[in-house]
Amino acid sequence: MELKGTNQEFGRPYNRRIVLESIRLDGPTTRGRIARKVGLTVQTVSTIIRELEDMGLVLSVREEPKGRGLPPATLRINPEGGHAIGVHLTPLGVDAALINLAGDIVASASRTAHQPAPDEAFALIADLVVELRAARPEGRMLGIGMALPGPFDVDSMSFVGPTTMAGWGNVDLRRRLADATGLPAFFEADMGAAALGERLYGRGAGFAEFYYLYFGVGLGGTLVHDGAPLRGAWGNAGEIGHIPLVPDGEPCPCGNRGCLERYVSLEALSRRPAGVDESAWVRSVAPLFRAAIVTIENLFDPETVILGGLASERLLNALAAAADDLPNSVSARRDRKVPRVMVSDGGHQAVLRGAAALAVAGVLSPRFGQMLASATDNPADKLLKGLAA
Repeated sequence: MELKGTNQEFGRPYNRRIVLESIRLDGPTTRGRIARKVGLTVQTVSTIIRELEDMGLVLSVREEPKGRGLPPATLRINPEGGHAIGVHLTPLGVDAALINLAGDIVASASRTAHQPAPDEAFALIADLVVELRAARPEGRMLGIGMALPGPFDVDSMSFVGPTTMAGWGNVDLRRRLADATGLPAFFEADMGAAALGERLYGRGAGFAEFYYLYFGVGLGGTLVHDGAPLRGAWGNAGEIGHIPLVPDGEPCPCGNRGCLERYVSLEALSRRPAGVDESAWVRSVAPLFRAAIVTIENLFDPETVILGGLASERLLNALAAAADDLPNSVSARRDRKVPRVMVSDGGHQAVLRGAAALAVAGVLSPRFGQMLASATDNPADKLLKGLAA
């Protein structure tokens, strides 16, 4: 996304987030490079950098001179300047990780639970948070982000069936998460959180436009456009698993028949006939998988499709291999420099990192800050003021 500062009256907190975001994306970088990128003066950027250094969010390092004069100091995010917890809630249980500002996983833990009810799940999350915070007892905790299967706020599809958190339809997710942990709380669909984690810390960092295909208990995906996940009008963009691809096919809990995730998902894999191994199952669903990839390509024209999620690396590699001989699409270009389909190198950690990034984003991401609240009443600004106090 394009990062540009503002000279408007309320712009100081916004500019602080702009500069932080620029350092996070481009660091190590310099004051001059930041000023050129965001459209602020070097003096303004230098003033903001001093504030961020005082807050412990940014490190300034000067290399040894190799000739006359001093080289400019390079700036980077301070990994230990803050931490956030990422939680992934699925019908199989709860995974969580403590993650620093550089996206490194400091500690992780999990609990197994089959389709946990809200009270059970939030009790497990509270225990996990206590366990994880012990890894950095003196560290600055920014918040907690939770990823869980969507879609949200769709009566006929949300929290219905084996691939979602069945029975969670009337749960105030953000309030329950905040009450259980005592932390600023955020939530997102797991496919969107995973795409964010892939963009920030995985192979997706090398692309401005890619599609992240999330292979979990169900199947979903998110287009990352101009460096940011595309959310849609109600935050449900990417529910590719509910595209009906098989006429008069298997009934789906969403009310339709022949939906893609009834055939291509971990839940579908678990229902394979006795005696059919994983390799044979991949061969059987390969035509539908290839059709899904071509549909994605023709709809969104991504640089590549990245496969990730809960599936094992072995299974993802097998699916990618099944896509070696894809039908024609707008992505079948002679000048391609990367494969049309590749496997994430972040594994399941992508969704945990993305979930934690939801909490950090209020400080580091101007775009996310704008989504949270108006420019004059922004939780990110309040947090930054608290850091500066």
